[in-house]
Amino acid sequence: MIAPAHTFDATETNFETDVIQASLSTPVLVDFWAEWCGPCKSLGPILEKVVDSYGGKLRLAKVDTDKEQQLAAVFGIRSLPTVVLVKDGQMVDGFMGALPESGVRAFVEKHLGKAQAAAEPEPAVSEVPANETPQQAVARLREEIAANADKPELKLDLAAALAGAGEADAAQAQLDALPPNLASDAKARRVTAQLDLSRALKDAPDVAALRARLAQDPADHAARDLLGVRLLLGDEPAQGLDEFLTLLRNARDWNEGQAKKRLIAAFNVLDDEELVGAYRRRMSSLLF
Repeated sequence: MIAPAHTFDATETNFETDVIQASLSTPVLVDFWAEWCGPCKSLGPILEKVVDSYGGKLRLAKVDTDKEQQLAAVFGIRSLPTVVLVKDGQMVDGFMGALPESGVRAFVEKHLGKAQAAAEPEPAVSEVPANETPQQAVARLREEIAANADKPELKLDLAAALAGAGEADAAQAQLDALPPNLASDAKARRVTAQLDLSRALKDAPDVAALRARLAQDPADHAARDLLGVRLLLGDEPAQGLDEFLTLLRNARDWNEGQAKKRLIAAFNVLDDEELVGAYRRRMSSLLF
């Protein structure tokens, strides 16, 4: 039987490339199943149908848990079928059990919107003045919002500008007011990550003090975490990522998986795609 165009088998060997990295551009549904599982066989064709309806904007990765026990263990799979959605390099949601087609569509639409036959035109992007400061961007966007109240995407731009201007509470208020389709937008996740990282440094010691704490006690995970954030938001992002990787390697479960959360947040805020790609691969090698 020929597999549908947008469905493939995922293994421990290709998971990093074909699922984690690929999800940076195209979300991936991961179906954990087994040959002996009756509900899995009824759910499989439904997943394929829903994924195909997105015309390449969504892919389906099939993981045979009998053959890929390590992958199943990493995701904590306890019952079959289990389906997870991987988007922008991270698991964002999932469900267990065989849902009807309407349930699967509702699950996918919550994150990707409804499948459409043709791509919607990109919204017009206003021209940004050269060398515009965050404060100037805030003023400009407030004027544009006043003149274009029907364009909620401008409020997302305003949230980003407010975050850049250091107005965290105002930025959060704009994020909270976004409609659901924009609240899960990549830019919204970036602003959320920026705010979370900035909040972590409230009343935090400086770099020298944190390094001194680690010299005295290398197992001071809180100090290593804060040092990573300081370096990431300062002039040494690679060193900050190194601290998070060290924390992930030595204390993966500390503070409810804080190291993994920090790395994902860092990947969202950094613009250096080469740096992000290199450290994403290093993170995946530790996780998988």
